[in-house]
Amino acid sequence: MLKPRMFSYVLLCFVITTMIITGCTSKKEQPAASSTPAQTAQAAATPTSTPTPTEKVELTISAAASLTDAFKEIQTNYENKNKQIKLNFNFGASGALQQQIEQGAPADLFFSAATKNMKTLVDKQLIEPSQQKNMLINELVLVVPADGKVTVQKVEDLTNETIKHLAVGEPQTVPAGSYAKEALTNAKLWDTLQAKIVQGKDVRQVLTYVESGNAEAGFVYKTDALTSKNVKAVFSVDPKTYTPIEYPAGIVKATKHSKETTDFYTYLQSKEAQDVFVKYGFTIPK
Repeated sequence: MLKPRMFSYVLLCFVITTMIITGCTSKKEQPAASSTPAQTAQAAATPTSTPTPTEKVELTISAAASLTDAFKEIQTNYENKNKQIKLNFNFGASGALQQQIEQGAPADLFFSAATKNMKTLVDKQLIEPSQQKNMLINELVLVVPADGKVTVQKVEDLTNETIKHLAVGEPQTVPAGSYAKEALTNAKLWDTLQAKIVQGKDVRQVLTYVESGNAEAGFVYKTDALTSKNVKAVFSVDPKTYTPIEYPAGIVKATKHSKETTDFYTYLQSKEAQDVFVKYGFTIPK
């Protein structure tokens, strides 16, 4: 029979051994928890993220009405090659467009039919001098209805009784009207013809007056005359009698799309764009 002291010793050894075995067992690595069927189904139902398509950048181009046809073709060419760009055009009289920009109307690029309108915006610090350039040249012609019987060969013939209405762009806002007034003033005919003059809000309206027969004659750009089968140009106005018709384009400081506008401004100076302008009767400055 074990003595009490010996019994206590044996019991202590048993307890220590048990504790050691239990501790080792608890340290064994437990298997990773497996996903339940519900968790697996939930994960499968969660849609994977798809890349968000790039939003198109819309540029607003305020341009002289006489550029309408050329820009429609340029728009197609440019947007086909630059899918992320959408060009929106605001066509009108250069003077009216200038005033819109001065009043804060949205515009990224201004393409004027007269240098004076661009100069005004540069002077008012709305366009940087280094970000505008004369890009095109045009000329002034007199048109009559294609089926008309009016005979006009020179500006002096406008005083004839057969000319009852003479269409001219509003000189204050329409560059074509300003050039026409200048030419008629130099010919000493502006005051004489006042009773016959019908003013248009832009050069395209002047063209419409002649096309419809509401005016027997009208002053438009050569490029406008080429777009219509309902009028014919009877003569080109002597270029010495009016200021050279230059078309400057410039980037508006307020643009929120500086890079994209600069890219389009650069494209307008490319051979591809210039060929389109030439196709519609414009001349490229040398």
